[in-house]
Formats: sequence, C-alpha cells, structure tokens
Amino acid sequence: MYKAGNVLSERMIDLNKTDFCDLVERIKDSFMEIDSDIMVDLKKQDIEYADMCQKLGEMESRYPFILEVTEGSGAISLTAEEHEIVRKYMSRMFEKETIERCQIYFRGHTDGYVYLKKIGVV
Repeated sequence: MYKAGNVLSERMIDLNKTDFCDLVERIKDSFMEIDSDIMVDLKKQDIEYADMCQKLGEMESRYPFILEVTEGSGAISLTAEEHEIVRKYMSRMFEKETIERCQIYFRGHTDGYVYLKKIGVV
C-alpha cells in the first residue's frame, strides 16, 4: 500500500475514476483491432512465428479433415494416421497461441507503462 504523502499515491487518488473506466471501455471496444495489429507485428518481427503460421495453414490445406475436426459439427472418424496429424496440428496450434499470449502480455505492459507515463504517474 502507498504511504500517506507519497507523490505517487496522491496522483493515484487524484485520477478521475471516470477517465479510467473510459480507458477500459475504449480498450474493450478496440481490442479486436489491437489484437490484429499485434499479430501482424508479430509475424513481421518473429520469423519462427511466421513460419509456424504458414506451416499450420499448409496443414489445413493438405489435410482438410483438420478443419472438420476443429470447426465442423457432427460425428467424424479418423484413421490412426489422421489422428496423429490432428494431434501434431493441435500441439503446434498451442505453441502458436502461447507465443501470441506472451506477445499480448508484454504489449500490455508496454502500453500500461506508456499510459502511466502519459498521465504523470511514472
């Protein structure tokens, strides 16, 4: 907890709660665009990530049953070989999503720092 008289705590108390709520709403409203921008930047900056995305797309094209499993409905049966392909696909997809979550996490820290600096807290 902040000590009384601390410049930082005084600044935090002075912040208008409405301004904070507006920021939260603005972020919620534009999250899909922000998320898309982050993924575009990630593909440009991380060759391994871009390669992973390409390989996943190639797997989806080469093995149409993958999308039947992940996006279809109803019953489906797979051979042992197809099951192994889907398993590998899902594993690679998990790796890709982990990279994306890390990027969003770090972007949040960066954006949060910039925001705090802008309002004079840092």
